[in-house]
Amino acid sequence: MGNYRIFETGTFQQDLAQLGRSGLHKIKAKLQAHIYPQLRAEPRFGPNIKRLKQWTPPTWRYRVGAWRFFYEFNEQERIVYMTAADHRSGVYR
Repeated sequence: MGNYRIFETGTFQQDLAQLGRSGLHKIKAKLQAHIYPQLRAEPRFGPNIKRLKQWTPPTWRYRVGAWRFFYEFNEQERIVYMTAADHRSGVYR
């Protein structure tokens, strides 16, 4: 297991740009230091990872404080596709 590659979609990059200018540097640092290494090793399991019910295609959520990062992965190609990012207040409406 392990050795997944990370791919950021255009939508994900746009979401990051809109998350808030003041915290953007912290969020990007957290992605590189904590989130991506865990997703490269195992995108299914972890303390902040949860599969979203009744989503097609199967989508997973990574929680960091008030921020939510959504992704899908392809097991055959071993790629994690980062699809969206948002503050929890905007996600669960």
